[in-house]
Amino acid sequence: MYDQPRANPPLTAMTFDQMLERVRYEGAYPTRERAEEAVRTVLAALGRQVTGDERVDLAQCLPVEAALTLTAQIPDTEQLTGWGFVKDMAARAGGTPATARWDTGAVLAVVTRLAGPDLLARILHRLPDGYALLFGQAELRRPQPAA
Repeated sequence: MYDQPRANPPLTAMTFDQMLERVRYEGAYPTRERAEEAVRTVLAALGRQVTGDERVDLAQCLPVEAALTLTAQIPDTEQLTGWGFVKDMAARAGGTPATARWDTGAVLAVVTRLAGPDLLARILHRLPDGYALLFGQAELRRPQPAA
């Protein structure tokens, strides 16, 4: 039997240590421990928002340790906007929204590369407004239904 090709193969296979070093570089964190704290906080928050096949596919793109952090979270019943996501993460971590936004940008820049453009588009389609900017993408306005 042969392996079936995956619809969204990761652009770059990465170990957890490599992921932490990349996040450390992206976020200009002074230590590896600080980068790991950011990765775990952001992926836990993201795990509360991403659901369905996109959640499973994203977990498959991440290193095992990162995937476990993402999938250990029970998805929230109400999805937050991008700004709500940052504020919620800041409140849970006991930090400021500015720090939470910085951490989000550093971690999601690496997640974006691992997920690839097709999976990222699917994830952003399922999330409320405001997440594209967090992933470093242009935020296009969605058409509003006629009243």
